[in-house]
Parts: sequence; structure tokens; C-alpha cells
Amino acid sequence: MSGTKRRIVVTAALPYANGDIHIGHLVEYLQTDFWVRFQKMRGHACLYICADDTHGTPVMIRARSEGIAPEELIARSHAQHVKDFADFQIAFDSYYSTNAPENRAFCYEIFAAMEKSGAITTQRLPQLYCEKDAMFLPDRFVKGVCPKCGAAGQYGDACDVCGQTYAAEELKDARCVTCGEPPVMRESEHLFFELEPFRDFLQAWIPKHTAPDVANKLLEWFSEPLRGWCISRDAPYFGFEIPGRPGKFFYVWVDAPIGYMASLKKWCDGRGQNFDDWWTNPEAELYHFIGKDIVRFHCLFWPAMLHVAGVKPPDQVFVHGFLTVNGEKMSKSKGTFVKARTYLDHLNPQDLRFYYACKLNGTTDDLDLNLEDFVNRVNSDLVGKITNLASRGAQMLHKRLGGRMGVMDAEGRALWEAARDRAETVAGHYESRDFSKVMVEVRALADAANQYFDTKAPWALVKTDAEAARQVMTSVLNIFRVLAIYLQPILPVYAERVARLFNEAEYCWADAMKAIEDADINPYEYLATRVEMAKVEEMVEAGKL
Repeated sequence: MSGTKRRIVVTAALPYANGDIHIGHLVEYLQTDFWVRFQKMRGHACLYICADDTHGTPVMIRARSEGIAPEELIARSHAQHVKDFADFQIAFDSYYSTNAPENRAFCYEIFAAMEKSGAITTQRLPQLYCEKDAMFLPDRFVKGVCPKCGAAGQYGDACDVCGQTYAAEELKDARCVTCGEPPVMRESEHLFFELEPFRDFLQAWIPKHTAPDVANKLLEWFSEPLRGWCISRDAPYFGFEIPGRPGKFFYVWVDAPIGYMASLKKWCDGRGQNFDDWWTNPEAELYHFIGKDIVRFHCLFWPAMLHVAGVKPPDQVFVHGFLTVNGEKMSKSKGTFVKARTYLDHLNPQDLRFYYACKLNGTTDDLDLNLEDFVNRVNSDLVGKITNLASRGAQMLHKRLGGRMGVMDAEGRALWEAARDRAETVAGHYESRDFSKVMVEVRALADAANQYFDTKAPWALVKTDAEAARQVMTSVLNIFRVLAIYLQPILPVYAERVARLFNEAEYCWADAMKAIEDADINPYEYLATRVEMAKVEEMVEAGKL
């Protein structure tokens, strides 16, 4: 695939504007970043597209509680998200907002096609209504006693205590969150997008565009007629009003995935590019990275919406699992529900990038961040095995031999060739998103280089045969350089510093084929340092606040 230049659009799920980025979110944004950076290194035209998901009731409620407009809240959230992502070295080509004119235009266009197809129906639904505030109450405008476990103070969609979901009207002792009065039941007319007409399309599409385990789970829905999807919400609602339906708004999950298209359109318009060349072009590729909790939206509703609008659906939906910390669900009380900013206040972002890469394997399996293993893995592998090659080799070369590389000896050249010859194997692991196998390859090559370095003992050899020692260090540094190229999608800032060490520009994948000999190198600069467990413990304590 590397011989032909590909045109690829890659999306990650849109983070919600009513919350901070946390280390669970980063499982997705980092693996997507690894994959996109790899594709760019291979010379492909690859775009990383995302946006803030800004609409819905929670944003409206929070803005109201703070006494600000929703637009002010989402602008503040957007700035925080952008900074968190940038500080984790995540490089979006377009990071936009769903509350944008491009998104509104696409929503209207797709809804018009849905309506024209006859797939939009109406139903009258019983809903809670606050007579004092004269409004229908969305789920999050109601609080009461959980009908499942009896916990008080629960919202009208799900219980934070037992995790059960339910309809708002099932709440016991329900109260309006704005005035505290008990609501009454009234009927309201809502719009539904009927999926049953797309049964054949979806049944054929799902197995071809999702992993087998994901497809099998989705196809369980097809044992009975597919239910219609309610796509409207009553005012007040922060979102786009539905054309021709005063007081009715698109449910947030309608315009959220359309936000991928809007973010891409924004990028295209800013660069004189044609949107159709990237999205609807049959030669272009489109991939979604998502968590397994939002599969139904991305693999049932979304492809049906695109299909009815005559727009190309994704080529593949890559689904990943959740993050656990120390084998358990992230917990605020234990300090393991760690915000991205809390992590950044205490630890180096490249260490988490490295650790997630060691664990990610392209499946829907959950990923566990074991904090003790995190410390040990970074210290042992990134610092002790990989970086050790550069720090010892480059510093010794500068201290004893004027900072100039010579030529590799026969044994060193054979090790370098073995490392270089793994390029396509490593590339295959990147392509299949099996980043853990990339790390296995790199560690094995680093082990071999360290063994060679220790056997040759250049620190002793330099006293009796300076040129032989120079050959050893030249060999080790060339092997290390190949490893840094293989790690660049995972550790971009690290690789950038390695390129500076060797007086080179940013690496492309083909640079692994080249050796650096008879050349001066720059003084060694910091690449990675050991993680202190005390710092991890400080982060966990800060997470409890």
C-alpha cells in the first residue's frame, strides 16, 4: 500500500463540551493520532478530523447555572480541550465545533433527504411537563428517586448509583430541576427516523465495515423489526431547530456525527480544497475511531442517514474498549478518574503515549492503566532500553571522540540491517492498529543493540582503540535512529529531538533505510527521564480533590 499515495480522512469521536478531557478519552485520541502520524510518515494525504460536541441539555443546564450563554460555555470548553490535546502532542488537522454554520447546512441537507425518502414519521409521546415553567422537561431537567435502586437525586435518564437507564417518567417523586415543582404528564409530537426500510442495506454494510465481534453484536438487533429513532427534542434545547417544525430541535446525536463533515468542510474551505474530493470521492478512504459505547449511533443510525442522503458512509469503523485503572473502573473517590490537565501537571505526556502504545492492540478489549506497571514499563523500556542507547552512545562520542561518527563495524552493521529490515513488519502492525506489536519489535531490537554495546564495552575500548570504539558507537547510534523512526508516530517530540541530534529534518518512513556515517552529531539533549512513583501518587491525590 505504501507505493500508492492514499487520500485518507480519519475521525475521532467528538468530546462533549460539558466536560474535561480525561485519561479515558485519551485512549481514543492517542491511538488515532498514532495511526494518522504513521500514515503521514508513509507519504499519504491523511487528515485527522474532530470537533467539540456542543449541543444538548447538559450544556444548556450548566450554562444556565453559571449565568452565562451556552455559546460562552462552549467557547471556554473548546479552548481548554484544544490546549489539553496540544499538550498531549495530539495533532488534529481540523478541530472545530458542532455549533457551526457548516454543520447546520449539512444537517438541513441530510434531514431533507431523510424526509423526502419517507423515512421520517411522527409519534405522540407522553412526557413530563412543568406547569410552572411552561415547558416539557428533557431528561436532565428532572430529578427524583431511581426506580431501580431507590437512590435519591437522580436525573431522568440514568442512575449514577446503580448505572441503570430508564425513561424520565419512571422516576419516583420527580421534580423539575429549575423550580422544584413536581411535573405532570403531557403528550408531545416527535419525529422518528425509521430504520426498518434500511434493514437490507445495514445488514449487508455492517459485516463489511466493522470487526466481526462488533458486527455480531449489532446484528442481534436484526432478529426483530428495527425500531425507529427519535431525532427531535422540545424547546428549550441548545441545538439546531428543525426546519418547518417550530419549537422542535435536532437531538444532539443527529448533528454530532454530521460534525465530522462540518469539520472537514471547514478545513477544505480554509485551504481551497473541495470537500467532495475528500469525503465522497470513491478513491478516498474514511475511517472512524470510536469507543464501544457509541457503536449503535455510528453503525446503525449514521450509515443509514448517509445512505439516504446519497453520501458515502465510512470505509471502516474502528472500535476500542474502555480504560480501567489498576484493574477497576476509573474512580473520583480513589483519584483514578484523572483529568488530562491533572496528568499534565504532574507527569510527562510522552510517557502515557508510550504506555498506551504498549497496551493497544486494535481490538475492543478494555485497556488497563496499572500505575505501578506504568512506572516500571517507562523506566525499564523507554528509558533503560531504548533511550539508553542514545544517551550512552552520543554522550561518550562527544566526550571522548569529538562528536563525530565513523563507520559501523561488521557486527554492528548486521544488527543495523536487521533493524532496518523490520520496517515493513513494523508498518504492518501500525496499519492494523496493533501498536503493542510495534513496541515488541522495538524492544527486541533495543535489547540486541544493548547486548552488543555491553559486549563491546566501548568505554573501555576507547582507551586502547579509539577508532574501534567509534565504530561501536556509530553502530549503536544508527540502530537507535531506526528505532526512533519507528517510534515517531507514538513519540513525535522524542523523534524530533533525535532528528536534531543527527542534524536531520522530520523523519519519513523511508528514512529508516538510510545509515548515518562519517558525520558530526549535535550534543545529546534530554529524550526521556525516569518516572517517580511519588509523582504518580501526587497526581492521584490531586485527582481526589
